[in-house]
Amino acid sequence: MEGLSSDVGNARFIRESGLAAQIAQLSEPVLAEMGFRLVKVSLSGSDNTTVQIMAERPDGSISIKECADISRALSPLLDAHDPISSSYFLEVSSPGIDRPLVRPSDFEVWAGQTAKIELKELLEGRKRFKGVLEGFEDGEVRIEVNLDQIGCTVLGLPLTMIAEARLVLTDKLVREALNRQKSTSKGDLADDSAGDQDLDQDAD
Repeated sequence: MEGLSSDVGNARFIRESGLAAQIAQLSEPVLAEMGFRLVKVSLSGSDNTTVQIMAERPDGSISIKECADISRALSPLLDAHDPISSSYFLEVSSPGIDRPLVRPSDFEVWAGQTAKIELKELLEGRKRFKGVLEGFEDGEVRIEVNLDQIGCTVLGLPLTMIAEARLVLTDKLVREALNRQKSTSKGDLADDSAGDQDLDQDAD
């Protein structure tokens, strides 16, 4: 990727905390060995009873069968390390169409699409920005936004200030996601048309 080394571009800048971070640390090496990369780990439900692991291949694809394969590989590992003492559901899913953006390369790959970005602290008097991605350059996410009294302008948001970023579901994004899906040769791709595709597994 021009101007962005593979090591820097493919390193996640969004990091989990607490229990989710422990699960991410256990999961990432397994996913890498299987040819996948971790997108995000999230916990939900009462007492964190649902563990969702978003994963994908480097080209952004993942099939339903691959979700099942990942679940079977991770379940005994999580059981052995027992990060969650109570029963829980393990969900392995694709990132979905309105996916989180967790790597610098994501902002290059999805340039031209609309995204929402939330910062850790105020910048120009605000923490939330919505606009069209223009890529990534010199440690900053480039995004075209419409600001009051200024109009459309391209801002550089420092990567270190970003707390969360994700794509906004639009007709343009759906068309691009479908075109990318057709260009892959996986066959049994996870269907993102209705959001995240997941495989649930109950773990004791």
